[in-house]
Amino acid sequence: MNLKDETDVNILLQNNTPLDDFLGLSPTDIHHLLYNTFSDNSPVHLRSDIDHTTLDRIPFFRIAEAFLKILQRDKFIKLTPLGALPRKPMVELYAHGFLPDEHIESGVVKLWKQQDCISIQTARFVCEIARLVKKSNGKLSLTKNGATLLQPENRLQLFKEILAAFTMGFNWDANDRYPQQPVGQLGWAFSVYMLNKFGSEARPVHFYADKYLTAFPMFITFFDTQSGASQQHFTLCYYIRTFSRFLLWFGFVTVKKEKAYSDADTNKYTATDLVQRVFTFE
Repeated sequence: MNLKDETDVNILLQNNTPLDDFLGLSPTDIHHLLYNTFSDNSPVHLRSDIDHTTLDRIPFFRIAEAFLKILQRDKFIKLTPLGALPRKPMVELYAHGFLPDEHIESGVVKLWKQQDCISIQTARFVCEIARLVKKSNGKLSLTKNGATLLQPENRLQLFKEILAAFTMGFNWDANDRYPQQPVGQLGWAFSVYMLNKFGSEARPVHFYADKYLTAFPMFITFFDTQSGASQQHFTLCYYIRTFSRFLLWFGFVTVKKEKAYSDADTNKYTATDLVQRVFTFE
């Protein structure tokens, strides 16, 4: 064996060696998980047998689907002069109760404009990114593909399109004031992998945030290290993006609150059966 062949073998072995920092996954596994998430080589796959009962339990999908059905029924939605959804479809969507908002429920916020309900606003943008909806002359309407995927026999494909657009098209940092970096979003499937591995026991967010940061340590550099609270700010960012606005939105976790309001330090999360009803794991 010449030097080049030996070097190639060593690189191959290194790339395929399970690492503790990756919870037993190899660098090659992580590469596929990040960039080819649902490929045959990834440790996380979407199930091919996701049924309607399972889809009915995914709140964010139900919001997006209901939004598309409003467009199907009404032919179009006329946007406000600022390009936002008007109040009427917002109220109709929120009334389904798919994702109650604690600020709206408590009366702190009134549902007057699109920005008042971040889950509905995000569903609108995700449907546009997925090219299920188009905007023209100040109106939103279904695309041909959107109308096709609303057929009952295409419901699973509709879910796949929405999940892909949410995780890989929509920028999660658009919903908060944390750094405009893919914290939480890059490696979202690693968080799902962790949830499958550890989620049978109720755990606080920092349990997952610490392991995520161990796997992707470069993300700490995007937070203010001079204040001495970079770890705390990172954990809060991960909490909001991954748990509050992904895992809860998709029904993959339940939360036990020690306080009346959401709290990253005291809330504890448990995986639901939807994790294994939607994904398979290597």
